[in-house]
Amino acid sequence: MLNVMYSKMKLAIVDDHPMILEGLKSLFLQHTNYTIFSFTKGAAIVDFIQENEIDIVLLDIVLSDGSGLDFCKTIKQKSPQTIVIAISNQAERSIIFRFLENGGNGYILKNADAEEIIKCIENSINGDLALSREVHEIMLKPAINNFEVPRITKREQQILQAIAQGFTSAEIAEKLFISIVTVETHRRNLLQKFAAKNMIELVRIATENNLIT
Repeated sequence: MLNVMYSKMKLAIVDDHPMILEGLKSLFLQHTNYTIFSFTKGAAIVDFIQENEIDIVLLDIVLSDGSGLDFCKTIKQKSPQTIVIAISNQAERSIIFRFLENGGNGYILKNADAEEIIKCIENSINGDLALSREVHEIMLKPAINNFEVPRITKREQQILQAIAQGFTSAEIAEKLFISIVTVETHRRNLLQKFAAKNMIELVRIATENNLIT
């Protein structure tokens, strides 16, 4: 259940498939917490967001007037505070990482059920990545490169694994019986060790070097 902290969130859905668009609208209209806007073109949401505040954008990757990858980057440039989440049939690992690197706040495959979609939205509002379960699995597939892997402690490995699985700092703290402050300290240390700009890049590097199982 969504709680009151999500009341009156302005949610835009961008998809050029009428059945998908109507299905998502129907899902979120079941909750009075959202004001829903819908668009069939990426350019339309870009124009709209220049004149109107939108809290969350659910953005398809393949649109008739362009790529959601590019629209994501444009939206984040014009409205950095807007949460932009891909909702797509595109399950390629490279596309997922490109979307996140373009500023995306999450990636949901369209085969996710209603409960999973709502949970992902909740995660994004809480400041975490909104990743559906299958996206997690795709991101965890190994890739090979010449990166020199830093040495990490057993605790850092546990936290790295939990981050990749989408757990929040509070959830990691509860899971490992440590304080949130300790978790945040480990997060910062991991960023430094991997020379990563953010958690998305950290997970990508760790995944590509088989540090996450």
